[in-house]
Amino acid sequence: MTEENKNNEQQYSLNDDRRVKVLSPGALVRRRFLRNRIAVFGLAVLILMFLFSFVGGAISPYKEDQLFYRTDMHSKQFAAVVENKEYQYTANDPRFTSILHAQLFLAISNNAEEFTYQGNTYQVEKAGEDFYVCRLNGEELGFAAKEIISSTKEGNVLPYEQLTALLRAYTNDEDTYELDGAVYTIDEEGGVFADGSDYAYISRYIVRPLMADVFLSRAFKEELVESILNKEEAFLFTGEDGEEYEYEIQYDPRTNSWSINQEKETKVFDSYSAPSREHWLGTDKNGMDMLTRLMYGGRVSLTIGFIVELIATILGMILGGIAGYFGKWVDMLIMRIVDIFYCVPSTPLIIILGAAMDNMHVDPQIRMVYLMMILGFLGWPGIAHMVRGQILSLREQEFMTAAEATGLSVKRRIMQHLIPNVIPQLIVSVTMGLGGTILTEATLSFLGLGVKFPFASWGNIISDVNDTFVLTNYWFVWIPAGILLLLTVLAFNLVGDGLRDAFDPRMKR
Repeated sequence: MTEENKNNEQQYSLNDDRRVKVLSPGALVRRRFLRNRIAVFGLAVLILMFLFSFVGGAISPYKEDQLFYRTDMHSKQFAAVVENKEYQYTANDPRFTSILHAQLFLAISNNAEEFTYQGNTYQVEKAGEDFYVCRLNGEELGFAAKEIISSTKEGNVLPYEQLTALLRAYTNDEDTYELDGAVYTIDEEGGVFADGSDYAYISRYIVRPLMADVFLSRAFKEELVESILNKEEAFLFTGEDGEEYEYEIQYDPRTNSWSINQEKETKVFDSYSAPSREHWLGTDKNGMDMLTRLMYGGRVSLTIGFIVELIATILGMILGGIAGYFGKWVDMLIMRIVDIFYCVPSTPLIIILGAAMDNMHVDPQIRMVYLMMILGFLGWPGIAHMVRGQILSLREQEFMTAAEATGLSVKRRIMQHLIPNVIPQLIVSVTMGLGGTILTEATLSFLGLGVKFPFASWGNIISDVNDTFVLTNYWFVWIPAGILLLLTVLAFNLVGDGLRDAFDPRMKR
């Protein structure tokens, strides 16, 4: 052998570890995966999503359920006004009930001076214009009148004797009347004065405040009635605090009444606030920061997806492995169970369970646990079917025959030889299934059957789009969540495709 051939043999010797590069199966899969630029892009998107959801939520200055408020001017109903055209009944005796009111009204309509009810004869006295008194055996039971008497002092209730004396004088066009030694004066506008000071006033308009603890002064009521008579749509009134307030008057022809609205500063949720320096993606309908909700929503959606796939993978791997390895009646029994689960209508079942949890008012946090268990329990048959098929193929291979010939136990044959060969396909299946699981959770949350408030998920964030007004005017509420959901599901599918190609030994290197 020449000297040149000896040098070439030494140069290309297979025993020289420095000249021969050997790749492990894991390194080979990694190299194949990294060659796939689309799969690498999907992996990068997933990393960004995890950083956005878990790290972003941790460093966000806001909490998931933190509410924000703003002060707005709101027109709220303040009072109601009705022109009284019916008789109002006032009792002096508990026996003057609604039945006697009706009997008295019939007697007034028929111009009768008395009426009989349950063997008793009641006397009807016309004490003035639209003012009638009802008596029984000379005892005054009550009266009916169309005039409304109000006290000018808050909390002051006029006694029955004062009401009847005032109405007798007013309905008979008298300017003064005397009661208990005091002289009262009635002016042309219906004002009643005692010793020169306001005491009460008479009107046919019933003005009632919306809140029971609000007292309306005579001046307010008179200006309001005057504005109504002038058919004005609003009027100004200076309150006791010296500030001038504007009141809006709205007439309702159906009830022949007026609604009085007042403009007030009101603290409300900062709902659907546009993107700003404080809230980069605005706020939702509850006044919560959208960017923070998206972060926590991604955390919930990704966590649910992984836990559901983990539950389904464990169940599917165990049952599929048992069916594929032992075969015979064990295989037949487990496969029939798989067929039964395939026939279960999962969507109607989840809807029924969601409605049941709503009816039982299950805590939102516990509800998420139930949701993960239900989705995981319904998702294992596909994985079990795939694992069974792989093990049926692998157990007939020569290496399994050799393992059995060497006397390895069943447990070691399964754990050291079968499962490691199934894991690559299992990883691909789980990765592809994660996107579908996240979509399922988002769909259920959108329908109100998944994650509940105050917890956020991308699905229930999109559920805010419940009408066309929100859809067209508040894009910042639903578009970011939809984009994140789309990118995440697409990234899982791209990574799954890349792993499937990387694990395929027939792929071109």
